[in-house]
Amino acid sequence: MNSFGAQDVDVVVIGAGQAGLSGAYHLRRAGFEPDRDFVVLDHAPRAGGAWQFRWPSLTYGKVHGMHALPGMELTGADPARPSSEVIGEYFTDYEDAFGLRVHRPVDVSAVREGEGGRLRVETSEGVYATRALINATGTWDRPFWPRYPGQETFRGRQLHTANYPGPEEFAGQRVVVVGGGASGTQHLMEIADYAAATTWVTRRPPVFREGPFTEEWGRAAVAMVEERVRQGLPPMSVVSVTGLPLNDAIRAGRASGVLDRLPMFDRITPSGVAWDDGRVVEADVILWATGFRPVIDHLAPLKLRAPGGGIEIDGTRAVRDERVHLVGYGPSASTIGANRAGRAAVREIRKLLATSLEVR
Repeated sequence: MNSFGAQDVDVVVIGAGQAGLSGAYHLRRAGFEPDRDFVVLDHAPRAGGAWQFRWPSLTYGKVHGMHALPGMELTGADPARPSSEVIGEYFTDYEDAFGLRVHRPVDVSAVREGEGGRLRVETSEGVYATRALINATGTWDRPFWPRYPGQETFRGRQLHTANYPGPEEFAGQRVVVVGGGASGTQHLMEIADYAAATTWVTRRPPVFREGPFTEEWGRAAVAMVEERVRQGLPPMSVVSVTGLPLNDAIRAGRASGVLDRLPMFDRITPSGVAWDDGRVVEADVILWATGFRPVIDHLAPLKLRAPGGGIEIDGTRAVRDERVHLVGYGPSASTIGANRAGRAAVREIRKLLATSLEVR
């Protein structure tokens, strides 16, 4: 504890999902000691990152592109078990195996300029004064709800992917699913087996991708997202660039008509949705599978945002403050991207800390 009432550490890691744990692992490997040189703060009640909040019907076998955390494989998982359980247990074992000593539940309210060139991290368990920050807060806590005329008049139920309960709850109901991403199609196809009727609407025609997802394709998609954040624009998801894989389930959904898409409605009525051309769909539920936005409001005091609305980053480093690294943000939002970003951030932080010691 320093004279300003804050605990001094070299690095604070905010978030203990894939990106945060990757960063913590690489700090450990570089010789940093948990609770002495760095701390990991997580606001979730238990290990598992955002996975712990996924709906029960999202079994591990339905998860696409889940890459193991660095240094420890996930093996022998039952594909029929909920992914929230499988990955939650895996993350718990991982934290224990590497002694990461994650602090939870801890809420971070603000990161601002501190004393002596350090960042002041204000949290529900006290204040940390840190020389560097790895921000790995993800997007799950900031679901995006579009606004449409008449939305407040709808007499049915509106919910978001963030609180999707599984398909059984929609039995006998007329459901409008909004969103052309992976979550929207998954929700739609499983709800269709229970609902009285389903309607799928998207702002743009969905892009179905034929053939295997190659490494070259993945690199090109990441490069497009990376260019946006380099320009200081809000990041797009990698999935929005790659399109939807045309697997057997998607083919079946298209053949059955479940994945027949309508353009976005123009307004919401008390009993459903409507278009300006006169089309009307009656609905009991509107399910917004409209994605998430980065959780970065706690960084606002540092004024990192560029005029374009996003945080301009170079690799993982915030261009406006070299002490701040964002992992799991923009191009590193995939699980494999988060792994690589954690390693890259630690490499840059080691250089920064070594330089600051030399200056002293």
